[in-house]
Amino acid sequence: MHYISRALEDRLLKYEKTYKAILVTGARQVGKSTLLKKVFPDRKYVSLDDPFMEQQAREAGDMFLTLNAPPVTIDEVQRAKELFRYIKMKCDESGEKGLFCLSGSQPFHLMQNVSESLSGRIGILELSGLSVRETMGDPFNRHFLPTLEYAAERRKTVQKPVNIWEVIHKGGYPELQEQDKEWGAFYADYVKTYMERDVRELAAVQDLNAFRQFMITAAARTGEILNYSAIASEIGKDVGTVKNWISILEASGIIYLLEPYTPAVLKRAIKSPKLYFRDTGLVCYLTRWLTPDNLAYGAMSGPIFETFAVSEILKSFANEGLDYRHFVSYYRGRDKKKVREDGETRELEVEIDLIIEENGILYPIEIKKNTQAKAIMTSAFPVLDNIPGKARGMGAVLCNCPDVGALRENILQIPVWYI
Repeated sequence: MHYISRALEDRLLKYEKTYKAILVTGARQVGKSTLLKKVFPDRKYVSLDDPFMEQQAREAGDMFLTLNAPPVTIDEVQRAKELFRYIKMKCDESGEKGLFCLSGSQPFHLMQNVSESLSGRIGILELSGLSVRETMGDPFNRHFLPTLEYAAERRKTVQKPVNIWEVIHKGGYPELQEQDKEWGAFYADYVKTYMERDVRELAAVQDLNAFRQFMITAAARTGEILNYSAIASEIGKDVGTVKNWISILEASGIIYLLEPYTPAVLKRAIKSPKLYFRDTGLVCYLTRWLTPDNLAYGAMSGPIFETFAVSEILKSFANEGLDYRHFVSYYRGRDKKKVREDGETRELEVEIDLIIEENGILYPIEIKKNTQAKAIMTSAFPVLDNIPGKARGMGAVLCNCPDVGALRENILQIPVWYI
């Protein structure tokens, strides 16, 4: 399989010289093991996917690390949480950096063990699925901001995909970049393996058929405000079960819950998160959009396009070693606004698809699948003007437009492949 260079490679090398241990988290099949083998080819590699190795790590951690002495890469380390105390001991005994490279596909379980055992000793990075930049071989590695400065810098290396809907439909798993890999078979195997291994390990779910239906129902709601009751009603389960299952999808990197922007001054802000799947190919598979053309003209093209844009923005932060949770949010208020378009007056909810906050500046973003953006799409942006201690920065409509352009003095239209 052809290796595609990952944006995290340079940061991994830097972390090896900075921390005693490195942890790479991310969903199953995003390329964690391949990345670590490529960046650190001379390290001993041990996978706890091997039942014998897992047993040794869990039952005799000290002996396990004696036989697999650092520098060493330990894959799927979440399978042996007992090992963390011994890793801590080894880190404390040595003054050297780069002793351990750890990876695992269950970030939140890992974080709990890491915070208890390795605080201050470990550098944590998240590997996402392939970004458009990575698939196009683009070396640009700055997080996205809707500013003129960003657009000018991005223009130097940006490459427009031949068909953006093919990119969205395929998804970002590295294995799918091989020409002879069958799309449907890959996702069928992925879902089967995910449910039989990760789901059962995380929550001992017995009814996998019900969980599969839950995944389909959740995928059909990507880009929407999370409504536990509606999902529960559709699949015939109670709200508590749905909340538990949502936490499983989140903990294993399948979905991301985008939190609302709710400062005290915005009293009518909705406080529920929005649900986004992290991989659009998986959404298409679960909701049965089987070709790029059917997707592009189908009923879910808008939400899936929005899911793609949000996912790419999250990747741009993660690939720079930044925790995107501190930067991104959305806004929706219960107030209605009146807008006049094409001679008609309509009432719409006040909504901003995405807000990026950096250095006290709020950058509002609308995401539309349209090939042409209109300034009226950004009519909700002024809601951010009266927030104490914050300033509204440049806003943008991310869309399928052919090039960057100005809609108003402080609002741009930006092609989605500029992310």
